[in-house]
Amino acid sequence: MSHTTSPSRRRGRRRSVFVTLVTAVAAALGLVVGTGGASAAPLQPIPSLDLTRYVGVWNQVAAIPQPFNIDCLRNTQARYTKIDDRDIKVENSCTKFSGQRSGIVGNARINDTRTNAQLHVSFPGVPFQDSKSGPTNYIVTYIAPDYSWAFVGSPERLSGFILKRDPKVTSAQWTQIRDVVRSRGYNDCFFLTTPIDGAYPNIQPLCTVR
Repeated sequence: MSHTTSPSRRRGRRRSVFVTLVTAVAAALGLVVGTGGASAAPLQPIPSLDLTRYVGVWNQVAAIPQPFNIDCLRNTQARYTKIDDRDIKVENSCTKFSGQRSGIVGNARINDTRTNAQLHVSFPGVPFQDSKSGPTNYIVTYIAPDYSWAFVGSPERLSGFILKRDPKVTSAQWTQIRDVVRSRGYNDCFFLTTPIDGAYPNIQPLCTVR
């Protein structure tokens, strides 16, 4: 018996995932617009970020869906390469719904030299993000002691990304991630897990992962 999935069924699954992502984006934006964010105080950076340890490849294991990358289905990665004391090369990539690999190259400039944990990330041609200098939109608000995973967000909590070196996440790690997300004033139900081939296959709200 053949177990090949029909094109129509695959399209149906893609539509279902797309609807889930759109709904999550709308809900997250509605939460922020309607209440002024999950917490009144701006998101705080960690006391000190070691850039030498922070650069390299990170796997996105969960995030608040963003309109600019809603066509990314799985295997979302960020590669950071230090350029100098203030600038970091940013290479973001993902596998799209079509199965094709997509990527964009940008720059992250440190705005806070005291902590190194508040940066302005820019990408050429992206509206409101095409200048290397600008307001902080990327805050490292948590880093594991061994730099194995990090939690990054924006000052007003419109965005949030869980980044991990090893794409696999244990049950205990999911619990720790949820605890950190909540401690930073976020609603963990507005984060969706990111499928990674060979590691985690599902898209679901972070608050439901066990």
